[in-house]
This record gives sequence, structure tokens and C-alpha cells, in this order.
Amino acid sequence: MEIKGKVHEVFPTAQVTEALKKRELIVEYVENPQYPEYLKFEAIQDRCNLLDNVKVGDDVEVFFNLRGRPWTDKTGKKSYFNSMQLWKINVLSGAGSNAAPAYAAPADISSAPEDDDLPF
Repeated sequence: MEIKGKVHEVFPTAQVTEALKKRELIVEYVENPQYPEYLKFEAIQDRCNLLDNVKVGDDVEVFFNLRGRPWTDKTGKKSYFNSMQLWKINVLSGAGSNAAPAYAAPADISSAPEDDDLPF
């Protein structure tokens, strides 16, 4: 699956267990501008490094797998959990890029003939 949005937050890598490390990414997804959604993606193990160059405010395209699993607590009550595991991310445009807008070069009016016949 894939989705496009704006990076809202990038968390540092956390060592969950001795063998598992995880990093989370929050992306603002705006399908309806009045009600933006904040989606949490997780990168695990070697995929944590994919978020090293991602910054808050970047427009990104996130590729992920949707995962779901059941869990039963001590009392026997069953719950279900979903996660979105990131496997690829493309930065579409950076937040820090201050690219100047493209404008046409100014016209050189000093070389225009002085006897033009324009009515104004």
C-alpha cells in the first residue's frame, strides 16, 4: 500500500528488545482538509535507517504493509491490533527547501525607441 502526506513527526530509533529496534513516523494525511488524519507508521530493524534523512514538513510518499494480529490478555479477553509497517519512503519535496519561484527576466526598456506610437 502507499499514501502521500506531510511529515508531522519523526521519532528516534528505540531498542525495544535486545533483538528488535523500531522507529516511528507520523504523517499528516489530508483527504478532507477540514479533518486531517495523523497516521503512525513503524519502521523495524534495518528499515529504521530509511528515516534518517526525513524531516518534519517534508512531503512524502510512504510504502507500507498493513499488519493485524490478535492478543489475549490474562483474563481471556481478546483484542486486535493493527500496524502499518513502512518498507520504503520517497521525499517528494523538502520542508527546508527555499527555492525561489521562477520568474521571467525583467525586460530592458531602456533600449526601446522613444518615438513609439502607443496611445498611452
